[in-house]
Amino acid sequence: MFIAQELRKNNIAEYLLYMWQVEDTIRAFGCSLSRIRREYIDRFDYDDDKKEDEADWFGNLIKMMNEEGCREQGHLQINKVTLQLLTELHQQLLSSPKFPFYNTEYYKVLPFIVELRNRGENKEVGEIETCLNLLYGVMMLRLQKKEITPNTEHAVKEVSTFIGMLSDYYKKDKEEPLEF
Repeated sequence: MFIAQELRKNNIAEYLLYMWQVEDTIRAFGCSLSRIRREYIDRFDYDDDKKEDEADWFGNLIKMMNEEGCREQGHLQINKVTLQLLTELHQQLLSSPKFPFYNTEYYKVLPFIVELRNRGENKEVGEIETCLNLLYGVMMLRLQKKEITPNTEHAVKEVSTFIGMLSDYYKKDKEEPLEF
């Protein structure tokens, strides 16, 4: 919860990737709050009040996952909405002549997006979600200490720069609305 709050303020893409990881963490513990509390939250160096706040947050997420039918896979509605906001901002930035650097970065990563979408099972996944799926997948591979090819590393570097730029614009837009 505390990490999520900080990320949401500072980097929306990192927040979204973190929330996807939280969803997977909840699934890994069988959507059991008692297990999450005992085997996960108790490992943090938090005082009892913070641990209780964290447990409440996880409990609410578990409840939402159950209600929204994403215990096994998929994303919570709150995360889908965040992704939609990023996607809408992406479209606004692309259609405006005021953001040439964003457009340049987009066209740099477009070949990677096209390749990833062609490889994926769901061809309907949007461009921003495709980019985030790449970053999340590579993050999972790194956590598992699996090899990442040089081509994938290159794609990740380019996509990270692009998504970072989108996140920066998102933050700027929240602080003071951008003029398109």
